[in-house]
Amino acid sequence: MDGKESELINNIRQQFDNAPYPKVPLEQSPKKDYELLYVHNLITPYYLKNKKIIETKGKVILDAGCGSGYKSLILAEANPGAKIVGVDISEESIKLARQRLQYYGFEDTEFHAISIEDLPRLGLEFDYINTDEVLYLLPDKVKGLQAMQSVLKPGGIIRTNLHSSTGRSLVLCAQEVFKVMGLMDESPGDLEIELVREIMTALRDEVMLKKTSWTLERGNSKEWILANYLLLGDKGCTVPEMFSALKAANLEMISMVNWQQWELLNLFKNPDDLPAFLGMSLPETSLEDRLHLFTLLHPSHRLLDFWCTHRDDDRTESVVPVSEWTLSEWQAARVHLHPQLANPQAREDLLNSIAAQTPFEISRYIRLPAQTSITIESVKAACLLPLWDGVQPVRSLVKRWLQLRPVHPATLESVSEETAFEEVKELLERLEAFMYVLLER
Repeated sequence: MDGKESELINNIRQQFDNAPYPKVPLEQSPKKDYELLYVHNLITPYYLKNKKIIETKGKVILDAGCGSGYKSLILAEANPGAKIVGVDISEESIKLARQRLQYYGFEDTEFHAISIEDLPRLGLEFDYINTDEVLYLLPDKVKGLQAMQSVLKPGGIIRTNLHSSTGRSLVLCAQEVFKVMGLMDESPGDLEIELVREIMTALRDEVMLKKTSWTLERGNSKEWILANYLLLGDKGCTVPEMFSALKAANLEMISMVNWQQWELLNLFKNPDDLPAFLGMSLPETSLEDRLHLFTLLHPSHRLLDFWCTHRDDDRTESVVPVSEWTLSEWQAARVHLHPQLANPQAREDLLNSIAAQTPFEISRYIRLPAQTSITIESVKAACLLPLWDGVQPVRSLVKRWLQLRPVHPATLESVSEETAFEEVKELLERLEAFMYVLLER
């Protein structure tokens, strides 16, 4: 690391020593934030990768760049029985993280004030590594990825993210403005924050930077200004640059974290009736090119947020999508409710929907596709009730469906087992697409 990089790292360390991030009160618990828990549960990316369920007990999970420890707490809540290890370059942040986990009674934890590049010094290997809102601050993202790859167990998974050059373009422009003005020469403090407020307030409202990235609420937030306009070391990244960095670190993409919000075809008015050229070319387009096209056509995502794993991992088996399962595979399958749906509130709401014969909004707890509500007819929802008690064979759910709806409501004819099986199968396929239920052959 040269002198310039060393100075930048020291300034970043000082910035987070002075203003640890995130600024979440110690008393604020993520226990009922089911969507956050869903993203940080190892079961979620493991199922995406392998179409299998993994036990979190005994796993070793790293929060790299843990800051004040709120994400470490989320990881502990989302992965019962796992050991949580946190690292950060800020001593003050490490103190807060350690205090936070102790406050909530998590004892199998350890925290270290070291850089991500120095991870091999710990002498530990990890089943899962969470590096949230950190990688884009490192002087060399490839070295950071390589360090994490070197301590990742075979079959392990990394969740990390980079700032999108397109989705964050105006904030990056603002940073350049304040660099030119000398506000980011050292670790920014209250003086620099106040100067930013004065400058942005003085701009005409129609000036593009102010119009599209500045609000009164943001201007009143010291934390927001520091984490955006005055964020030292911040860099944008394109999708091709992201894939290049993964390749250099001997890693490969599993999926975007919010994969439902990255579907290229959803940008078109009628995905089933595309212009001939697109209809022929898009199915053959690589994942990298599809994501790159998405960011160019619709730069709505601030983060390139993804899961990755070892490239050419010998442990990776050929995964057969649920849509390609044979009849015998379906008949032998077992159904799991995602752990973050298996909560008392969801069960109570389901029972109320059944009693009132109103649709059950399953997306209320984990809303994956933006602004999409996913509801289930009350009788079909009643079919799923046993999942709150534990894993169920598909056959058992089919039997329950026949008890709930033994005759067709229009013809009053008896429903056959084959018809019931197809109706349950259709429901499970729909829910598995959002990983509300997890299916194992």
